[in-house]
Amino acid sequence: MPTYAYRCRECTDTFEVNRPMSESGAPATCPEGHADTVKLLTTVALTSSAGGQLPAGGGCCGGACGCGG
Repeated sequence: MPTYAYRCRECTDTFEVNRPMSESGAPATCPEGHADTVKLLTTVALTSSAGGQLPAGGGCCGGACGCGG
């Protein structure tokens, strides 16, 4: 189940909510009970054990799927 990050505009705390993708746009109340929250944009970091660099030429756009790579 995806985890979504939120920030409370009243107490400025940041918190996470686990919910299905179908409920990703639903409002979230902060742990302190405040309803004025905003969903944060989060990113996923991709790393490998090879010094933090991903190998070149891998994945779909490495030429395997014909997407112009």
